[in-house]
Amino acid sequence: MTHIGAIIAATAVLTTGKVFAETLPLWEAGAGLATVYLPDYRGSEEARAYALPFPYFIYRGDFLKADRDGVRARFFDSERVELDLSFGATVPVRSRKNRARAGMPDLRPTLEVGPVLKIFVIRDAKRDNELELRLPVRRALTWQDGGVKDAGTLFFPHVNLDRKFDWAGRRFNLGTLAGVQFGDRRYHDYFYGVAPANATADRPAYSASGGYAGWQAIAALSATAGRIWVGGFVKLDSVRGAVFDDSPLVRRNTNFSAGIGASYVFARSSQQGPR
Repeated sequence: MTHIGAIIAATAVLTTGKVFAETLPLWEAGAGLATVYLPDYRGSEEARAYALPFPYFIYRGDFLKADRDGVRARFFDSERVELDLSFGATVPVRSRKNRARAGMPDLRPTLEVGPVLKIFVIRDAKRDNELELRLPVRRALTWQDGGVKDAGTLFFPHVNLDRKFDWAGRRFNLGTLAGVQFGDRRYHDYFYGVAPANATADRPAYSASGGYAGWQAIAALSATAGRIWVGGFVKLDSVRGAVFDDSPLVRRNTNFSAGIGASYVFARSSQQGPR
């Protein structure tokens, strides 16, 4: 499945830069444009380029935050452990434009919500160097047949490394993450199942099971100069060995994604927020 979070990663990396001051505005607002190249879904043999205008917004409240990690509520925060509420999503896929899914119903977008536990292994005083273990669990919901449908649950434990540094008068952020993904039967079947009514000679009926769903790795670099943010990312995504890798909808074991973009902040709060 093509996570909209992966799409936003092309733009989210634009928000990773931090100004030189020790305190930061409570909120910042702006707009930008990103160009990304993404597979239709994990395991798809087809990929597409998107040009995406996007709103840019950061809010640095004590409880509610909106930044490069998404919109989240912070329920617990200590020197080494944080418990947040996080969100994600997937984009729709038009089956008529995907050979493996030709004749099948379109994949509707999903909204994902759930807690994420963050355990900091390394975290310096200025938070310029952070190594953390993230344990997000999210429930996916979609809209189908006039109502909300439960699309299953996913778990993506991963290690995240952030390194912020100054170079040539600019503030840079280098971020990398890598982890493995797991999903339940409902989640995998939503993306990889083939109902008997949609079976063909080349696409037999298939029912997915829950379990291991492959691995992902992302590297992102961004820089900030005044009110301008620029950045990009590359991503490798593998479903080799996943419990659904024998689905007829899986045509490629490894996918590559990339994106680049820029944004401009046109308004900032005079009130300062927590860093």
